[in-house]
Amino acid sequence: MKLVKCIVQPDKADEMVKKLATIVSGLTMFEVRGHGRQKGHSVSYRGIEYQITLLPKITIETVTEDNKVDDVIRAVFEIARTGQIGDGRVFVLPVDENYHVRTGFMDMD
Repeated sequence: MKLVKCIVQPDKADEMVKKLATIVSGLTMFEVRGHGRQKGHSVSYRGIEYQITLLPKITIETVTEDNKVDDVIRAVFEIARTGQIGDGRVFVLPVDENYHVRTGFMDMD
């Protein structure tokens, strides 16, 4: 099993959740703030310039079978890719074990 973490623009979140729901059985979404290579941007408010370094993003996480990871990544690229700086990132991590909190049993899937 793999943990797929997707960091995308907030305006893509609803569409991403709908698409991923057709591929995976569950997911978690977080509102986060951060920056990558773009290091934020400058804004002017009432004549004073401010540097905004942490931009709003959405992180969507799902744990899925190895054979569905490519489908998840394709869905993220299809929806989130605009070709602009700040489109996001996808991380794929191995999941060694997972447990059901209610029962305390290890999930064998």
